[in-house]
Amino acid sequence: QVQLVESGGGSVQAGESLRLSCAVSGYTFCMGWFRQAPGKEREGVASTYTGGGRTFYADSVKGRFTISQDNAKKTLYLQMNTLKPEDSAMYYCAARTGGSCYIGAEYTYWGRGTQVTVSS
Repeated sequence: QVQLVESGGGSVQAGESLRLSCAVSGYTFCMGWFRQAPGKEREGVASTYTGGGRTFYADSVKGRFTISQDNAKKTLYLQMNTLKPEDSAMYYCAARTGGSCYIGAEYTYWGRGTQVTVSS
């Protein structure tokens, strides 16, 4: 049983920052952030092992976004800096209970999403 609840989305101007949070319950092996804009396919943004270590990022966000977690609080974060209009999307927290953690892997559990809108 895994439940994920995202928060922290909002509307910002280009160049500004947001930090998304995902409250996690249940056991997870991998955690990730995905996004989907209207009319576009879902895109893996960043992912990591729940136990720490290796992280994975989409090329479009490398150097700007950072995935992290506080396992004591069972919370996953996505720090988004230097936001661009093309970052506008619904952002989803996702998890899987085993296997590979790269962003192309099959994530099983999903939150309902939090909206990020970046204006120019």
